[in-house]
Amino acid sequence: MSWKIAGSYFETCSCDLVCPCTASLSLGATNDFCRVVLVFAIKEGEVEGVDVSGLKVAAIADTPKVMTDGNWRLGVFMDATASGEQAEKLGGVFSGALGGPMEALGPMIGENLGVQQASIEVREEGLMHSVKIGDSVDFEIEDVVSFGVESGQPARLVGIFHPAGAELTVARATRSRIDAFGISYEGKSAFSRSDFAWAA
Repeated sequence: MSWKIAGSYFETCSCDLVCPCTASLSLGATNDFCRVVLVFAIKEGEVEGVDVSGLKVAAIADTPKVMTDGNWRLGVFMDATASGEQAEKLGGVFSGALGGPMEALGPMIGENLGVQQASIEVREEGLMHSVKIGDSVDFEIEDVVSFGVESGQPARLVGIFHPAGAELTVARATRSRIDAFGISYEGKSAFSRSDFAWAA
């Protein structure tokens, strides 16, 4: 069992800027729940000998206010262009069955809402990132550049536990329409990362 994937990551959730859950899963969300879409655009990857480069995977979750309470409801979108073999291998990675960062989140999931194949479109242009998943998800986020930062480099949250890595770029949702797997919300808070990398 060996695999590695690398690419870009985007999320938007129902919390106000900045999401406390991302700083620590043991902190409460700004609402009585946290609803979030996690999007992974794999630029390069191989899982047990199967090339998965260019594919995308997204998860949508509905969790309690404090994420470490568990009992998450989780649904997964798999890229419509993935073959049966590619989908199976990526399913192993993103379920945590093949180890890696998602394995630690497995015990938090109380209800699996299933896997759907859908077209997943990701656009990246400077500070702007947009994601469209079929007719269910359509959001745009903008990386936040702090007032007075002349370099134009966006703000970052560092030293965290997060499946995409210990450092994320702080962003905000500029457009959001999310209704999938029985989970509906308006994204507000957001994060991105241009260089996530996993291996096991």
